[in-house]
Amino acid sequence: MHDLAVTVEQHPNLTVISVTGEMDLQTTPAVEEAALVLPLGARTLHLNLSEVSFMDSSGLNLLLRLRRRMHTQAGHLMLSGLQEQPASLLHLTETYELLTAARSDTAAQPARIQTPTPV
Repeated sequence: MHDLAVTVEQHPNLTVISVTGEMDLQTTPAVEEAALVLPLGARTLHLNLSEVSFMDSSGLNLLLRLRRRMHTQAGHLMLSGLQEQPASLLHLTETYELLTAARSDTAAQPARIQTPTPV
């Protein structure tokens, strides 16, 4: 079974997408659909993945596409809460540093949001 829950919170310069479940071939399109509704322009997309226990290459591919999309729009992709298996996938594919590299120009975030690692 591929249960997935995706919630979206809009803030002035920040959109938070929280994902719960597994990010695989069946469920990744729902996360992508949530990200497609983002307004264009210089914004930050924060993906809270603290409740994602499994990610396959479909999820990794989505993260890379979202990173590219945000960069072409002068925005930033921020990840937080990587569990062991998704973090291992990023290390194995040598994309961990690319997707979690710290930036000095992070956007201000609402106090109730965990500090994400910007990309």
